[in-house]
Amino acid sequence: MSKVVLITGASSGIGEATARALAAAGHEVFLGARRVDRLAALTEEIGGSYQALDVTSRSDFQSFVDAAVARYGRVDVLVNNAGVMPLSPMDSLLVDEWDRMVDVNIRGVLNGIAAVLPLFRTGGHIVNVASIAAHSVAPTAAVYCATKYAVWALSEGLRQERTDLRVSVISPGVTESELTDSITDPSAAAFMDTYRKDALPASAIADAIAYAVSQPSYIDVNEIVVRPVGQR
Repeated sequence: MSKVVLITGASSGIGEATARALAAAGHEVFLGARRVDRLAALTEEIGGSYQALDVTSRSDFQSFVDAAVARYGRVDVLVNNAGVMPLSPMDSLLVDEWDRMVDVNIRGVLNGIAAVLPLFRTGGHIVNVASIAAHSVAPTAAVYCATKYAVWALSEGLRQERTDLRVSVISPGVTESELTDSITDPSAAAFMDTYRKDALPASAIADAIAYAVSQPSYIDVNEIVVRPVGQR
């Protein structure tokens, strides 16, 4: 059955790969990101629609959801994928970057949940992209890990509250993306260059999301963790 799927952070990486995978599976995709030029090129290639989206703005997210309903008449799935990862040691005191991670990685997810829950009174599916950082903490990643732990906790709490709502957490390991482009701390950037040598293609995470979305309504895929074989 074709579903109407909203995807945030769809201009690159996991979001773009997910849009491609779900469109190929016959779903209607409605894509959001700040870089609308990339969204325009992507939808021209795979179909679907797009709208500029800043996930940190509650009104922007509501407008995004409203536009999808106006176009398709409904929303079946929200994939909260947008995220940032400017890693740094905490004593570098890059507090503006901490704030950005909290705003995008936590508040962005909450804004998406708030925008779609009124539509999901008798069903629906929220897919939140977390990270293996939701399960373990590493130096330079304390704030990032905290935001991803929060995504896991929010997802689990929502799942327990709503027996008619499907909530899935997808936790990628090292994956090809533009996340590291936002790292300004030299030591963290150097570490990530080495750490990401054996990164998974974004399509591997997209396949996990597509699997969760494809399940019948009585199956809730609670969480999928996807790592490269050598990652510990």
